[in-house]
Amino acid sequence: MFISFGRSITSAFQDIGRNLSLSVMTILILILMLLSVNTLLLIRFLTNQATRSITDQIDVSIYFTPTATDEQIAEVKKYISAFPEVTEVIRYSRAEVLAQFQTQYEGNPAITASLQELGDNPLGPTMVVKTRSAKDYQKIITALAVPEYEKIVVAKTFTDTAKAIDRIHIITTQVERFSVVLTALFAIIAFLIIFNTIRVAIYTQRTEISIKKLVGATNWFIRGPYFIESLIFTIISVSLTALLVFFAARFLDPYVAVVFGQSAILTNHVISNIVWLIGIQFGAVLLLTIFSSALAMRRHLRV
Repeated sequence: MFISFGRSITSAFQDIGRNLSLSVMTILILILMLLSVNTLLLIRFLTNQATRSITDQIDVSIYFTPTATDEQIAEVKKYISAFPEVTEVIRYSRAEVLAQFQTQYEGNPAITASLQELGDNPLGPTMVVKTRSAKDYQKIITALAVPEYEKIVVAKTFTDTAKAIDRIHIITTQVERFSVVLTALFAIIAFLIIFNTIRVAIYTQRTEISIKKLVGATNWFIRGPYFIESLIFTIISVSLTALLVFFAARFLDPYVAVVFGQSAILTNHVISNIVWLIGIQFGAVLLLTIFSSALAMRRHLRV
């Protein structure tokens, strides 16, 4: 058994050497197919990160009059916190709001001078509300538009980033569609190349195969080298793709870090999912190559 397996491996490498150009082309096409798949996955990851980053920056700011009492503000906080969509409510006192305002405009002499002339703190308390989804903010603003709070609530504002998020999703969808079409194209090309590689190998060895059959070789012994070729193509293409994706992630990390403020975000994502990525892609490519080989042998190998 081990002797037959060893001979199958030797025969597989001999076939690869005889059709070296087709073998190299097959591996290159498989790598391009896998790179398009990994590009799609990385784009989806960055899109999710961008959307999450934008969503985390959204909040509703509720500005109260300077005369609003602690009891009134506490009542509003209790009312807002009762909504299931609300995840966090942060209250800032008049002193804290003034300190934030002074820090924000410390480089503006006109505003600083105006505050000094006023003497007293002209700013009222502020409440910041965060919800589970960006779509829930309008509901909170609408809920505060009641007569009970008109006298103490000066303004209710939130940054509408829905258009930005929608734009990100539109761009991502277009890129994902292109990547899917590109992946399918490379998969078809890989199938055709592997199919023809095995068919050429069978044709060039038709006399040798006939002799093997005459001396009692089994069908699996004849098919074995071609399946091993499929395994070799898979191992080489997946391994090289993993290396290319890793180095590409390291190369892109400094540029991506400028946007997301995180160093090595792509590299860490690739490393943390490397087992899953390689396992799924290895299985998919192996099935593609074995299916192509089996179909070629079924049509052109008479055993």
